[in-house]
Amino acid sequence: MIKILFVCHGNICRSPMAEFVLKDMVAKAGRAGEFEIASAATSREEIGNNIYPPARRELARHGVAFDNRRARQITEQDLAYYDKIYYMDRLNAQYLRRLFGDKAAKCQPLLSRDVADPWYTGDFSQTWDDITAGCLRILEEI
Repeated sequence: MIKILFVCHGNICRSPMAEFVLKDMVAKAGRAGEFEIASAATSREEIGNNIYPPARRELARHGVAFDNRRARQITEQDLAYYDKIYYMDRLNAQYLRRLFGDKAAKCQPLLSRDVADPWYTGDFSQTWDDITAGCLRILEEI
């Protein structure tokens, strides 16, 4: 089983979108049983909150199923447990390096550039495009 964790700042927009997009992709490819996919935050700001409503609407607009879930912060146990950890932007990378030191080398960006943050841009469509591109790349690599 390949265990993948997506990380963003608050775990209410980008990382849960990536979690459910990749779950949808592997299910459609008939490979759901090969993966465990989750998401977490670098910050504590949104802990306990569900996916941000516009992010839920964007997932639904594309026919991607999602569960009600609660934002949580990444832990050292996550670093040990997950095979691959993908972060969304440079600020996430900085936080992960501060938190985990050299062990953060296990974490990698979802894209070669920052994934658009809809919290600030309001453009969930661009975030969808970025996340979809990153998740397709993951499937090609695995």
